[in-house]
Amino acid sequence: MDNVTVSGGFGRKPTLDFAGERPSGDLLVEVLTEGTGPEVEPGDQIQCHYLGQVWDGDVFDNSYDRGEALAFQIGVGMVIRGWDDGLVGHKVGSRVLLSIPSEYGYGDRGVPAAGIQGGDTLVFVTDILGVS
Repeated sequence: MDNVTVSGGFGRKPTLDFAGERPSGDLLVEVLTEGTGPEVEPGDQIQCHYLGQVWDGDVFDNSYDRGEALAFQIGVGMVIRGWDDGLVGHKVGSRVLLSIPSEYGYGDRGVPAAGIQGGDTLVFVTDILGVS
């Protein structure tokens, strides 16, 4: 994505810098580091570190500061659609940048307690650590 710069390498907490306009209303996926492990398939339990930030706004959540990766089942509706659609098919060891429009995230309701307003575009950097 030409309008997002990610600093930091795989496994380390990234920082994001934004330039220009918010991207289109499409889910955008960019592999920043291509892993060499197994490919993530729907129904897999995956482990990942992530940082989530509102487009050109504040970080609302990240697993790096907690020092514990998140584990969840992918591709079955347990997480937002942007993660289900954006992470399946990538390999363990990959760092993936996702730009998630609101309809693939939290829609018009948002999550105001987390700083996510209705209609917000979310940007995630996700390090896929493992599958089981």
